[in-house]
Amino acid sequence: MPEKLPMKFFLRCLFALTSGLVARAAEPAAENVVVIDSLDALRRYAAKDNVSVRLKPGTYRLDAATAQRFLRFTGHDSHYDLHGVKLLIDTKLFQQRYPRDGAENFYCAIDLVGDRIIFEGLTTENYGELPGIQSRNKIINIGGSGVVLRDIDLTTSGSSPWGYGSLYGIAGGDVRKMNGIRIGWPAVGTKLINCRVHMRAMGHGIFVQGAVDTVIADCHVDGRLRPTNEILAEKSGYAFARGFKAKDRGYSEGVALGADGEILPDEMLALSEDGIRLYPSGSGSHPTGATTIRDCTVRQMRRGICTGLGSAADRVINCEVRDCVAAAFNIGGGDVLERCRADAKYAEALSCPYPKSHDAKVDLELLDSRGGLANNLVATINGQNHDVRLHTSDPAFIPPGMVIELATHRGYAHYQRGEVRADAITLRNATPAKIVPNAATALATK
Repeated sequence: MPEKLPMKFFLRCLFALTSGLVARAAEPAAENVVVIDSLDALRRYAAKDNVSVRLKPGTYRLDAATAQRFLRFTGHDSHYDLHGVKLLIDTKLFQQRYPRDGAENFYCAIDLVGDRIIFEGLTTENYGELPGIQSRNKIINIGGSGVVLRDIDLTTSGSSPWGYGSLYGIAGGDVRKMNGIRIGWPAVGTKLINCRVHMRAMGHGIFVQGAVDTVIADCHVDGRLRPTNEILAEKSGYAFARGFKAKDRGYSEGVALGADGEILPDEMLALSEDGIRLYPSGSGSHPTGATTIRDCTVRQMRRGICTGLGSAADRVINCEVRDCVAAAFNIGGGDVLERCRADAKYAEALSCPYPKSHDAKVDLELLDSRGGLANNLVATINGQNHDVRLHTSDPAFIPPGMVIELATHRGYAHYQRGEVRADAITLRNATPAKIVPNAATALATK
């Protein structure tokens, strides 16, 4: 007669069996994935609900369109997996006229207007270098709610006049822009995760207009800089034909100009606009809601991360900005910078320029700001009741003569009109930069 097995053995077996059943029950059912191998097939599935589509890896050319939104995704609750796909976008599509479809009048390559779309894995690159017939061009537009855009890598090109940044304006006239990613009304709860935008055109990297509860996480934007000395050495081209005079006089988006608009030597120019930018509203009167930006980096843009124009209080967490020429972080009322980092090589690391802003909270580490050009500002602060902490890991990172100015029109505060004030500002300055208040400043330092 066999020996009795101990009760512990049975308990162990029962535990293993029930654990396995629970684990299997928790696993989601496998998606019914449709694998396709053409853009025509992708267009057919773009209008369907509840589909899971994988486009086979490879290089595809987007060189034909019937509307201003070249690939429009209107289905709901669908998943599009484009990992390993490279999309080459012919810039001639931005020059063609299409029938209006009643939507907002702009051009984009990919339009995500269905709700709860997951769109991931795509790499895009423009070819042809042709500017569009308008300035409201972008690679991706998001207007649906609950959209997740993930693992995207975009390289923009096709703007004019390329190579002169904002010297000849930011819209209208000859200016034709090519932006990266827009999140706009009526989008709610959009998530951008691990998106890379390489700006090789005039325009914004990532921007929000009228969307609510947007999260931008682990995203990167980079642009290109150009010294004005290089422009002034040109023997032909756009600036040469205009006598090296810009559209504005005295100042243009982070660059000092002569009294008659002369392009001055020894200035640094950003060839694109802002890295991550919030607008006050979108589609008319729809205010931009609170936005969270975390674990992001911006390099060599006009302004790095600009929340100051947003309608709500925004949070920027663990983000880093380097080598921007108008401001690294541009903030407004109620905004929070938490564990952020920036240099002040070409512009102030912190710009809080708005006299009516209030109750911002800032924790900002100053990175190595040596070797810069045309800037001695670490920070500019206007408004009231702000709580600002500035610090650095090495005092040598802050060159002699750099300052923190309050109640000022300098730097990006140049655009503020009338009297500026800085009232009830708590400023904790752990850098060698000198604090320069003026008569309209009420300051508490620690």
